[in-house]
Amino acid sequence: MAGEEIRQTLIAHLVDLDETYVLKLVRRLLDEGQDPLTIIKDCEHAMRLVGERYEKREYYLSGLIMAGEIFREVMTMSQPSMEQRLMGNASGRVLLGTVQGDIHDIGKGIVELALRCYGFTVEDLGVDVPPQRFLEHVQNNPPDVIGLSGLVMVAYESMRETIQMVRGHSTPGQGAIPVIIGGSIISEAICRFAGADFWVTDAMEGVRICQHIVHKINSS
Repeated sequence: MAGEEIRQTLIAHLVDLDETYVLKLVRRLLDEGQDPLTIIKDCEHAMRLVGERYEKREYYLSGLIMAGEIFREVMTMSQPSMEQRLMGNASGRVLLGTVQGDIHDIGKGIVELALRCYGFTVEDLGVDVPPQRFLEHVQNNPPDVIGLSGLVMVAYESMRETIQMVRGHSTPGQGAIPVIIGGSIISEAICRFAGADFWVTDAMEGVRICQHIVHKINSS
């Protein structure tokens, strides 16, 4: 199969939740020296299509979870190749958590794995994390970036409250820590409401933003 045909085949089989075929094809592509980032981008596209099927009620929650687990396995398989390509690149520290009132974990877990693949140190606070807990971690060990995850509407207010609390108790002279909010329902309007600096709907965009932030810190 030609390159584009292989990419479309990978996407189609992940959308169909064909775990065995997806992992076999990913292993073959990696063994052939294919760019792991391209593989991950294609799988992210497939994940968005799975999400659309879930929203249309063509898939149950179990299908969404299974797709997430397949993606995790793809990320794990790709990690050694990505680390080889990125050896020596600067990394930073990211504090992650799903905000209070939300217990979704799949997307956040994928972001965490992607960040680790790119050499970031990640502290994951888990799900349903109250603002005070974010604040305590920021005060005890300030990260370079804060990432807040949310997939339900109640998360909007929690994100806003968390950001206000963290910024209201910033260490003098430290400056505001950049905050990224993420999730499939996040938009520019929600970003403005919450007072975040950036918003993302896919893992690799989150990685790119974190890289940009850390690069600016290291260059200053």
